[in-house]
Amino acid sequence: MCIRDRVSTQSTWGFNIQVQNLFFVMSVAFDEFGRPFIILREQERKRRVKGIDAIKGNITAARSVASTLRSSLGPKGMDKMIVSPDNDVLVTNDGATIVEKMEIDHPVAKLMVELSKSQDNEIGDGTTGIVVLAGSLLEQAYHLIEKGIHPLKIADGFEKACEIAVARLEEISEDVDIEANNHENLIKAAMIALGSKVVSKNKRQLAEIAVKAILSVADLQRRDVNFELIKVNGKTGGNVEDTTLINGILIDKDFSHPQMQKDIKDAKIVILTCPFEPPKPKTKHNLNLTNAEDYKKLYEYEQKTFVDMVQKCKDSGANIVMCQWGFDDEANHLLMVNDLPAVRWVGGSDIELIAVATGGRIIPRFSEITPEKLGSAERIREIDFGTIGEKMIVIEECAQSKAVTLLVRGGSQMVVDEAKRSLHDALCVVRNLVKKNKIIYGGGSAEIAMSIAVQQAADQISSVEQYAIRGFSRALEDIPTALADNTGLMPIETIAEIRSSQIRDKNPRYGVDCVGAGTLDMKEQSVYETFLSKRQQIQLATQVVKMILKIDDCIQPDEYELSLIHI
Repeated sequence: MCIRDRVSTQSTWGFNIQVQNLFFVMSVAFDEFGRPFIILREQERKRRVKGIDAIKGNITAARSVASTLRSSLGPKGMDKMIVSPDNDVLVTNDGATIVEKMEIDHPVAKLMVELSKSQDNEIGDGTTGIVVLAGSLLEQAYHLIEKGIHPLKIADGFEKACEIAVARLEEISEDVDIEANNHENLIKAAMIALGSKVVSKNKRQLAEIAVKAILSVADLQRRDVNFELIKVNGKTGGNVEDTTLINGILIDKDFSHPQMQKDIKDAKIVILTCPFEPPKPKTKHNLNLTNAEDYKKLYEYEQKTFVDMVQKCKDSGANIVMCQWGFDDEANHLLMVNDLPAVRWVGGSDIELIAVATGGRIIPRFSEITPEKLGSAERIREIDFGTIGEKMIVIEECAQSKAVTLLVRGGSQMVVDEAKRSLHDALCVVRNLVKKNKIIYGGGSAEIAMSIAVQQAADQISSVEQYAIRGFSRALEDIPTALADNTGLMPIETIAEIRSSQIRDKNPRYGVDCVGAGTLDMKEQSVYETFLSKRQQIQLATQVVKMILKIDDCIQPDEYELSLIHI
């Protein structure tokens, strides 16, 4: 703002200063040495966009994010390589990971990032499809705005179309028996989630692992899955085929002494958060040793302290120690001599997980060790990995918990990280089916069926909102169009054939044949996804698009700067 009249400003010391004929709003302040300086507020650099131009700009920014993910959709989708400022390379086609790693500055484009994160947090799968759908809705909204339709009318039309689409989705959904044929339906659902990933070659094996992990921690009576009991660890070396499921807890530690027992059965665990060392005064102190006799007394005191600590652990009935802190070589030697295996420097989160899973209590002082506070497990063993010399501790068959651990292997850290992300998606799909055993068929068949229903409903509406509802119908078709495009098919011909086949045969299961199976019926191909995931995609994408359409004034305070000029 340019000000030429008299301006009254107040300094940080409370003085009123009259400044005339200045081009900027300013304040005079003083530093700690009494030197004055002027603060100029360059508000004229602040950008502001209003009205239809603001809405169009927001739509363009959000669509740019969606267009980036479009080619990653489906089993034939392409991967993205993302290089961080530190030159760390990430290769993935997971939608949530891609948008999270992208450096996005536009505030509306960041809404697309939050949209993908919401889908990932709530459902775990469909993070790419939801962003592509939102981008398609915004593209249709842009064309409608160009025709002169008010953004609020478009938003209301999209809301009505969303209700129609979800109702149609309910009609075409089917219930599945998750326990039939040794949980084969769960395995197929997990395989479909893994089909578009880097690990698709091993999708059957990983799908079986994901199903076993979910069923190990699931409460089928309440239809609930406690995800906190599933831990995914990765270790480079080996192949993806070496990925295993461990019925217990895996911690990235080894026994403190190489000669300690490596396999403990019927383990009684004492969980400590205090170190194996003599007590120290809490105030500053100096200890002067003037002769050998004093040194000998100090040594005997330390020996007695270590022996007492070890004996208290032995007297409680414990046969293994898990310690959050470290201990020196003297204590380590005494533990080994007394046949008491120990693991040191166990992380705080691992300590808590061990305590919950084994039914033990976390003990802060040696004087509080009692048999009632010990945890128990059927077996604790140390495993190593090939010739690299790395070791990990496995706690199997814990007493109070059904905790499981997935140990992911791969030839490089990049492969291990992508395999962990893929397994997370598969676990989420299986969990969603356990919570609600409804499915809808994939390959874009559900989107085309919803598009047909929304188009037919639009013909019954006489208001201006019918144009927005038709736009919603066209946006739904963009998902199967992207699938066909990424597969290498002719998109327009493919979608036209599927649409006409669904109407002619009244079969909502016809979709895009992405794998070349020779049939359009997704039921015959066993291609399906969870009802919860698809419904969430439609509803969340519509909500975000409505939010973007209602923004008509954009002020960017990030370009607002304060300049300090010393006088």
